[in-house]
Amino acid sequence: MKLLIAVVHSEDASSTMDALNDRGISVTRFVSSGGFLQHKNVTLMSGIEDDRIEEVLGLIKENCRTRSEFMNPMPPLVEPGDFFVPYPVEVQVGGATVFIVNVDRFEKL
Repeated sequence: MKLLIAVVHSEDASSTMDALNDRGISVTRFVSSGGFLQHKNVTLMSGIEDDRIEEVLGLIKENCRTRSEFMNPMPPLVEPGDFFVPYPVEVQVGGATVFIVNVDRFEKL
């Protein structure tokens, strides 16, 4: 048994959960946000049998895509009277970050 924790972009969360649920995989959803870009994310957590890990990873890959977005960087601290005009920077967001952890014991009560 493994504990799978997947951090996915909020736009991909519903389709990912639907795909997992259609295969009989129960998922718990937590709203979260990234520290660097402050984007809304969703953290999905599920207990998975060892022989289904690759199936679950495949479903996550199919439903979570990366995308480009433009963001304005935070201006550095400037002295009074100085001007700083930030230019938008293209960044990659989305996809999924997945953690798979061994589980010593699992009970559904």
